[in-house]
Amino acid sequence: MYDNLQCQKSMATIHISINGKAIEAKPGMTILEAANEANIHIPTLCYHPSLPPDGACRVCLVQVKGSPTLQTSCTFPVSEGMEVFTDVPEVKLARRTVVELLLADHPLDCMTCESAGACELQDLAYEMNIERSPFPPSAEPRPVDPDPNPMIRWDMNKCVLCRRCVRACHHITGADILTVSERGFPATISTAFGETLEASACEFCGQCVEFCPVNAISEKLPRHKAREWEIKKVRTTCAYCGCGCNLELHVKDNEVVKVRTYFGAEANEGATCVKGRFGYQYLNHPDRLTTPLIRKNGELVESTWDEALDFVATQFGQIKEKHGADALAVLTSARCTNEENYVVQKFARAVLGTNNVDHCARL
Repeated sequence: MYDNLQCQKSMATIHISINGKAIEAKPGMTILEAANEANIHIPTLCYHPSLPPDGACRVCLVQVKGSPTLQTSCTFPVSEGMEVFTDVPEVKLARRTVVELLLADHPLDCMTCESAGACELQDLAYEMNIERSPFPPSAEPRPVDPDPNPMIRWDMNKCVLCRRCVRACHHITGADILTVSERGFPATISTAFGETLEASACEFCGQCVEFCPVNAISEKLPRHKAREWEIKKVRTTCAYCGCGCNLELHVKDNEVVKVRTYFGAEANEGATCVKGRFGYQYLNHPDRLTTPLIRKNGELVESTWDEALDFVATQFGQIKEKHGADALAVLTSARCTNEENYVVQKFARAVLGTNNVDHCARL
């Protein structure tokens, strides 16, 4: 009886209104989540659906009837009968002031910024028609890219202290490398005691890069290779191991210039390792084989796939006939998916007739 009551309670619907529109929300939802489900736009900056809400940026402020102050919609839970207003003048002015304060300390180098066209702060300024901040800059410029590592670039002049990188490092990677040091105007994202990423326990998974909305933390490798609107995005499966992590390749002129994660995949849910995100140079490497090679007269020469497969099949058949199936062995690869490795071992046992199957990740 108690379990049934609890189930009914958890399935109950909460009735609220947003801008006079009746909305049905689920228990535990925030105002922002309910608004998103109802296709009601509320601007955000520090919010990301893959991270716990933080309410750091104050861009998602709304007015809740009966509340003496404006509330952050990403953290405020819905309740029965709640009335919310997202577009009243008081709310719009507060959001605009927040963005203007952020722009006061943000370099306006959009023409050469790698994130132009994909910068969330740029989108907010465009949405609110803010051409320049009325507030003077409040801090001295910080050094750009002080970290010697070859993968992640730092420019804390662009940081808006949304803390998405900190939350991603804690909740997704579990490394807890990043934090907010100092207070007030000098506040900045850093590692413990201000040490470099190389000197810290950083795994270089790149989650801080993935979640940064303003290019304060970015990749070093793809700089000046492609603008956002020149990129073709191709979803694929990472080839480094058999986990099946989904990636999104950013391709220009048939060359991979950047790797991002695909948040809709169940295998990794947006997470990557250092190899998956930064180890893609082999894709475009000039030494990579693009056509099969067959050794003829002591030299490797290019051939067609049909010729190469016929040659291999013939050689397998001759070896099996002369020496038996145990003379054959198959080595599978950690750069293949689990499904591909399954097919290879099935081919070895069912077609070649051998159980001599090994894998480079066995050790």
